[in-house]
Amino acid sequence: MNNAPLNVVVLAAGKGTRMHSRLPKVMHPLAGVPLLGHVLSKARQLQADRVVVVYGFGGDAVPSAFAGTDVKFVLQEPQLGTGHAVQRALAHLLLGGNTLVLYGDVPLTRVDTLKQLVAGSRGLALLTAALDDPAGYGRIVRNKAGAIVRIVEEKDASAKEKQIREINTGILCAPTAKLGEWLPRLENHNAQKEYYLTDIVALAIVSGTRVSACQPADNWEILGVNSKDQLASLERVYQLERARQMMKEGVTLADPWRFDVRGELACGRDVFIDVNCIFEGTVKLGDGVKVGAGCVLRNVEVGTDTEFLPYTHADGVIAGNHCRVGPYARMRPGTRLADHVHVGNFVETKATEIGDGSKANHLTYLGDTTVGRKVNIGAGTIVCNYDGANKFRTVIEDDAFIGSDSQLVAPVTVGRGATIGAGSTITRDAPANELTVSRSRQTSVPGWKRPVKKEKK
Repeated sequence: MNNAPLNVVVLAAGKGTRMHSRLPKVMHPLAGVPLLGHVLSKARQLQADRVVVVYGFGGDAVPSAFAGTDVKFVLQEPQLGTGHAVQRALAHLLLGGNTLVLYGDVPLTRVDTLKQLVAGSRGLALLTAALDDPAGYGRIVRNKAGAIVRIVEEKDASAKEKQIREINTGILCAPTAKLGEWLPRLENHNAQKEYYLTDIVALAIVSGTRVSACQPADNWEILGVNSKDQLASLERVYQLERARQMMKEGVTLADPWRFDVRGELACGRDVFIDVNCIFEGTVKLGDGVKVGAGCVLRNVEVGTDTEFLPYTHADGVIAGNHCRVGPYARMRPGTRLADHVHVGNFVETKATEIGDGSKANHLTYLGDTTVGRKVNIGAGTIVCNYDGANKFRTVIEDDAFIGSDSQLVAPVTVGRGATIGAGSTITRDAPANELTVSRSRQTSVPGWKRPVKKEKK
């Protein structure tokens, strides 16, 4: 049976009326990834041989978002219920083996839970859960011996059946051949006039097929998203689980309830992360890194013992060892910091390389710039890299000193050991080891008097 193919069918056709959005429900992001993306990730981790997504609302928005993948997309139109949706997928399934049915708006089911479900599917295996408040879910009806006899939907349940706490999650695994037998026999004699996938339970029992159930370790694994409120709730569940895992691996979090990863975050030893930080894309933090409150790091790689002070934004950055960045710094794509670099408050960098031990501590813009070793860049320095049509590069060589409030008009080179006087506008190369100054002569006007405010009549 281990060599038999595993199909995964993901039901993703719903509109999500309560989301009040033009975006298909399964495309709303959780941790920066569409809900459907989380479910497809689980299918990949299960090493499914065939993945079929049944879509509907939103036209081609769903398949377009996952173009280039090996997922097969099947349109359900009209949408006549979950049973009808799986029936639409039947023709695309690999024969033999089992078919696992998942939902595009149920993103947090653990892979281990799904493996347990698939392993137990010698017949029809259901994922169920016991809820304190089962309202809205179909109930698992068992006989006195505890065997499952049917599932009743909330709208069709009697008052007694509504008191049952064990609910159907909708997630199930069944032999693919059996699905092919059961689905055409479904009927829509119910309040919704739909073909319910859950009705295959009764058909399985009639055919003598074993019906079993397993339950997840945590009930949040089976929660779906039907509103922005539920989406926000699952976001916090996801982030708290990520936070707990990070802390198990040795990361210190100031507050795990205020921690957001929207991609992949890898941390070395003794990493400290303060509150309200956001990590997007792929972020790698070396040993001893400290990230201050409110930082946003996207696609960043950081060396050992580097510190990001509060409210720093870094995107597409590689930082070396023992650097200090921020507070309120913004480093844009292409920024490369060597070791012992300081990028201070209200400093912006873009496509800039800064060498060992160099500093730009205050109110500076460095774009398309190469900075050598042990360079000091004074407050208010601006690299003028754009002429309105093209961008040009500035080179500041080792040991240079750039005085405050200077403008370097690219393309220009500041030589090794050169000093630029404060308030200068540099339009030509500055020679090495010399002072270059470009400023108007200071003038004082004798007898000048400051204007005074006129009295109102």
